[in-house]
Amino acid sequence: MDKRERARRGRRSTDIRLLTIALLVVGSWATIGYRLYQVQVVDAAAYTAAAERQRVRVEETAAARGTIFDREGRELAVSIEARTVYANPRQIVDPGSTALALSKVLPLDIDRLREKLLADTTFVFVARQVEADDAAKVAALELPGIHFLTEPKRVYPSGSLAAHAVGFVNIDSQGIEGLEAQYNSQLTGTPGRILAERAAGGQVIPHGRLEIQPAIPGADLIISIDREIQFMAHRACVDTLVSTLADRCTVVALDPETFEIMAMVIVPSFDPADRSDADIASGVLANTAVRSLYEPGSTQKAVTVSAALEEGIVDWDTQYLVHDKIEVVEGACADNDEVEWGCFTDFSPHPPEVLTVRDCVRRSSNVCTVKIGQDLGKSHLVAYLDAFGYGAHTGIDFPGEAKGTVNLPRGCSTCPASASIGYSLSVSPLQMASVYATIANGGVRLEPRLVTGIVNGDGVTRPPQKQPHRVLSDSTSRLVRLMLKAVVDSGTGTRAAVPGYTVGGKTGTTRKFDYSLGVYTDHYVASFVGMAPIDDPELVIAVVVDAPRAGASISDRTGGAVAAPLFSRVMEGSLHQMGVSPDA
Repeated sequence: MDKRERARRGRRSTDIRLLTIALLVVGSWATIGYRLYQVQVVDAAAYTAAAERQRVRVEETAAARGTIFDREGRELAVSIEARTVYANPRQIVDPGSTALALSKVLPLDIDRLREKLLADTTFVFVARQVEADDAAKVAALELPGIHFLTEPKRVYPSGSLAAHAVGFVNIDSQGIEGLEAQYNSQLTGTPGRILAERAAGGQVIPHGRLEIQPAIPGADLIISIDREIQFMAHRACVDTLVSTLADRCTVVALDPETFEIMAMVIVPSFDPADRSDADIASGVLANTAVRSLYEPGSTQKAVTVSAALEEGIVDWDTQYLVHDKIEVVEGACADNDEVEWGCFTDFSPHPPEVLTVRDCVRRSSNVCTVKIGQDLGKSHLVAYLDAFGYGAHTGIDFPGEAKGTVNLPRGCSTCPASASIGYSLSVSPLQMASVYATIANGGVRLEPRLVTGIVNGDGVTRPPQKQPHRVLSDSTSRLVRLMLKAVVDSGTGTRAAVPGYTVGGKTGTTRKFDYSLGVYTDHYVASFVGMAPIDDPELVIAVVVDAPRAGASISDRTGGAVAAPLFSRVMEGSLHQMGVSPDA
């Protein structure tokens, strides 16, 4: 091959290489251009959003939970700022020594804490809502990976005083019982948010994007409870449990004009801020004023007599020949083991006597009331039980209310007689307070209320209430109040008298029924429901004492012996607190 051919081939090879390189360069630029087009044009929005997600962080800010006030504006539940300790385990150098140091300052289990600090995560709670002094001690340790955040904590300035009415929240400040649960959505408010552009280290970028949406605080509640009356009733219940060895004491005080609840006391009580020592198995957290049912016994007789008066079947001086027992089922009062039910007796044996309807109420005669109930008839009795709200919810703004029962099945020959004197029925203490408030205010029934106002940025609103329902005429109500006054003046409720005031009310004593065994036990429920002053009642109080044990005989455990004195004490203090002038 000559030199010219070799030169030609060499030039050709060089041209091919150059062309190849050129094509590669052009292809590369074309690819880069395509990718740039994809990134900057086609996928620009997606990459912009991704970059923004890296820079922009959105944080939620908690809304302040609303405060619960009593009727005088005193705090019953309020949220304060507390310090929560948390850890980033990936920043902790020595989990063991860190756990040991923290356990010396905070009441924490060191083994469980060490497990938390060894977790493969960036966030674990160490202790939530700790006291400021304890948080300061932790901060002084300057432990790597241990951090703090501000978190609201619910506190209850009155402690256990109104615990069953107010209720309580969980660790996340969400209501789980009582008014805290019933009005949780209003109390909680609306969380806010902060949107900010931040650098890699978390610092806010100057002049970067910043949007702040403030949290909207929760609404405040104004409730009808009067803390002074609540305190008096609470103290009286505590003293009664000590003196009678009873299981529980419940008091409900109701304004008969508005049906606002002035006091709702259950003892034993608990501290809503710290329930660690509460005997939950005993039901101490349950609001027995609203949820617990019992047979009302003789306090029910006011309803039977009211119905008979309203229907014109009797007047207050209508007379009945009353023996100390009455048969509703033939042969029931004979010494006959074949007949278990159907014989109704008075509390104490007595010779046959003539009693007026007024005497029947004053002396709490079972036999006389059964006779009145027989004249009234089952249909009328059922109608008035329904009108007074037996077997139905009262409509109170409180969760989990029990509606009670009316056990009058067709074919039960003894049930109407039992219902006339307060058996074959179950009620809550609140329901009995509502019944007597209806008698006290002239015969008009309303819905009981705990919350009287909801305060938010729009002002104060009052929760809706159903229209009043007339049950009795004003004249009938007045006659019944005078009969109840006779009970306190010279009947079974003399220990309910209040110096300087005219008082009316009714005692109740019923044997407790064991539903698991289907039998009545040897324990009693002692109750008293009454009102004052009798001409224009300002307050109705229902007292229920569960299973009093002290005393040598049954007479020492009746409503007149146990519940009436407690009623007197609370009513006297309450009338003074309300500024009601004496009328006797």
